[in-house]
Amino acid sequence: MIHRRYLMREALKAVFLVLLAFVVLFAFFDFIEEARSVGQGRYGIGVALGYVFFSIPGLAYEFIPVACLIGTLYALATFARHSEIVVLRASGMSMAQLLGVFYRVAAILAILTFVLGELVVPFSGRMGQELKSQAMNKPFAQQGFLSGVWIKDGMEFINFRQAASDSFLERVRIYRFDSSGALQSVLDARTATFADDGKWVLDGLVKTTINDDVARVEHQETDVWQSSITPRLLSSLMVLPERMSLYDLFRYTRHLSANRQNTERYEIAIWKKLFYPLASLVMVTLALPFGYVHDRVGGVSLKIFAGVMLGIAFYALNGLFSNLGVINAWPPMASAAAPAALFFLAAVSLIWWVERR
Repeated sequence: MIHRRYLMREALKAVFLVLLAFVVLFAFFDFIEEARSVGQGRYGIGVALGYVFFSIPGLAYEFIPVACLIGTLYALATFARHSEIVVLRASGMSMAQLLGVFYRVAAILAILTFVLGELVVPFSGRMGQELKSQAMNKPFAQQGFLSGVWIKDGMEFINFRQAASDSFLERVRIYRFDSSGALQSVLDARTATFADDGKWVLDGLVKTTINDDVARVEHQETDVWQSSITPRLLSSLMVLPERMSLYDLFRYTRHLSANRQNTERYEIAIWKKLFYPLASLVMVTLALPFGYVHDRVGGVSLKIFAGVMLGIAFYALNGLFSNLGVINAWPPMASAAAPAALFFLAAVSLIWWVERR
């Protein structure tokens, strides 16, 4: 019906306006932060702007639920100010029917969130990190170690200092251990290039073999290295777990599990990726009782401010519960779902309270 389309259109306009404001504001903050690195290596203003540009999809992905809450509150406040909610209620529209209209808006935003999180954010995040790392001559996935990146693959520990891309590594060192944990050999290669046949080609190789406490050193121009480490796996290290695609998360979690490494952070990220698009539905549910109170009680600005604070609280708790889940070894599903579940319970309680007034 016409009035339903009108409500959806105005709500979507408000949500995207708020989302644009958040993205522009935090992109500006990111640029100010990146400006501190200008002058290191080839990292100039243009590269900083490029890095911030590639971070925009990630910002949009993070702020869609918050923008959904604030935008819906703004739309409802506008309807209340123009007495449109009163007219809708007088014409027989119940709170459940109005909630159904706004759930359609939330469904559109949920689809947008999923598409951004699966297709756009992982790609833009890798591009931004690669652009920055190449300009600053740093490893593209340093992971907090000055010695570069460390990866475990079966009985091999791989370390590389730099990477021009996820298929070309520099200053590679491979430690091989036997089943008893004794060091068998160390391979030092100047570069490692991923070939079309699915193997790595090591150039400038120095191989140190340890046998009965005797070390033998061999020099080779090239050699082939077979490993389950692939460019796709390495590219996963360029972005935070929360900004990886579900496919990459499943793949990398399986690799960690096969190598008996901790997977909790990535399991939580998987569940967050599944639950996060549904946060828009929770935010709409939370906004609706505020909209109904607007036409009954004064202090509209105060109520909208309270809604804004709730949105910021959701954004903060979403990250907090993920970290607490890793620290305290909580079930990954519970850690990921807890913020949305708490806010949904709060929304249902508010709706119940408003209906009883």
